[in-house]
Amino acid sequence: MHRKIIAVNAGPRMGWNTETLLSEASRGAEAAGAAVERFDLFRLEKYTGCISCFGCKRETHKGHCICRDGLMPVLDAIRESDGLIIGSPNYLGELTASFRALYERLIFQNLTYNLETPCCNERPIPVLLLMTSNAPDTAYLGLLQNYQQTLSRFVGPTRIFVSGNTLQLRDYSKTDWEWSLFDPEAKKARHETVFPQERQKVYDMGMALAR
Repeated sequence: MHRKIIAVNAGPRMGWNTETLLSEASRGAEAAGAAVERFDLFRLEKYTGCISCFGCKRETHKGHCICRDGLMPVLDAIRESDGLIIGSPNYLGELTASFRALYERLIFQNLTYNLETPCCNERPIPVLLLMTSNAPDTAYLGLLQNYQQTLSRFVGPTRIFVSGNTLQLRDYSKTDWEWSLFDPEAKKARHETVFPQERQKVYDMGMALAR
């Protein structure tokens, strides 16, 4: 029986950095024999973050978010899966609001507030969290490590990968004002030399996650 991997794209731009790395990691998982189901958060029906209804704290819904909106199919699929890959760009020093909505719902449903058993997730699965950013690779490692720690505790053992100094546009000169903060040529050169190596790395990480 094939292992089932869920891939979640928490970025809005198709064909760009985050979506490309998520696709590569998914291809790696498939190469290892897994079946991959993908969700694009920006294309789902309307949803929110946790609404603090505490429905998941009742014994009848233990470990299950009961908020019925566009995220429910994603949460249900993750719960039945053998692994999770999530990719998000960094916006203003954080992962996207779409990622945060999923993250809140994914974690809070497993949080018990019980000292003896703080997590009710009885089926941990491996997680791969990918982040892209136009800042250097090391700029937000602390942020990712915090997510890694929490995901490891409430979902399953988590690995992280950061792709920094990403290329945001094909041609920076076509914007309405000068983006003087960046060196477009350096970003393009990195995209042509380093980014392919990063694609291979996440491919290998997706393969390892599925094994």
